[in-house]
Amino acid sequence: MIELTHDDIEAIEIGAAILGTGGGGNPYYGKLHTIAEMNKGGKIQLVSLHELDDDALVISVGNIGAPAVSMEKICEGNEIVRAIHALEDYMGKKVDAIIPVEIGGANGLRPAAIAAIMGLPLVDGDGMGRAFPEMQMTSFSIYGHSSVPSAMSDAHGNTVIFKDLKDEQWLERLARACVIQMGASAGMVEAPMKGSFVKKYAIPDTVTQAKNLGLAVINAHKENTNPIEEICHQENGQVLFEGKIVDLERKMSAGFTRGNLQIEGSGSYVDQVANIEIQNENLILKINQRVACSVPDLIIVLDIETGHAITTEVLRYGQKIAVLAIPCHPLLRSEQALKVIGPAAFGYQDIDYQPFNQN
Repeated sequence: MIELTHDDIEAIEIGAAILGTGGGGNPYYGKLHTIAEMNKGGKIQLVSLHELDDDALVISVGNIGAPAVSMEKICEGNEIVRAIHALEDYMGKKVDAIIPVEIGGANGLRPAAIAAIMGLPLVDGDGMGRAFPEMQMTSFSIYGHSSVPSAMSDAHGNTVIFKDLKDEQWLERLARACVIQMGASAGMVEAPMKGSFVKKYAIPDTVTQAKNLGLAVINAHKENTNPIEEICHQENGQVLFEGKIVDLERKMSAGFTRGNLQIEGSGSYVDQVANIEIQNENLILKINQRVACSVPDLIIVLDIETGHAITTEVLRYGQKIAVLAIPCHPLLRSEQALKVIGPAAFGYQDIDYQPFNQN
């Protein structure tokens, strides 16, 4: 167990944005929330999976909604806390630890703030190893955990408990309908898991992964090296395209940020065109109309000069970007997982998943 510092949070902000594949909410707000709680005296104890007791009750937490909303509507801060308390009251049990539902974006940092508020340890792992737009798209759900009873709370204190649902997808449908009425942003917690289950099916060490990614970028700037090369080296990734954003379609639809990004190639990619399909996160990368990378592997848009990730809500015309691919964790590549998070699960029936591997 280690205690996270302010410097750790600064690094995790950068790394969580990279792992977020464009989504998970703006990590800057997650960082501000976390540091504010630390400045009040809150401590964040990070525990590894092997340190968990098999019988510990571990609850996955995060915000639900559309990333674009965070540009105009900042979280109140205690939405997830209220949801945890509501679920504890409903179950008659107290939780022992917190784990991020996803490591990407603000949802990679928001659980740290909640851990500081509630005095609970933060588990070094998550349910996605990146960010995905829908709630059933976690390794926890994929490998058999029932997410209900679960609870949602908004900035006004409205709190809802979901129970007795047919399957995991029904939780996504009902929660998505509810969050639209809550202004497309709320805190969400799912049924606690036993420590023994989390040890087996969480994507491991992702909080540390985010921290190390952030440190790689920070150190690259200090040492005047290329941060994008450092990211690729650390994560076994590869730059698949570079260029300028020449067209951007982005809209709110059914509680998601959806859109398409068109990039005009530059440098070694001149005279080529790339497109990225978006549903909160970057889902499909096509170069000259051919699929170059797809979910569940990570498609990451970086500022070509700084190496910092650009989340989907702040993409704009004229930005010069690099597009990276990073392989996802093996837990996300199984036949069982691909039914939930492969291209077909997002409506791309004509795309067969081809694992990205950079040797």
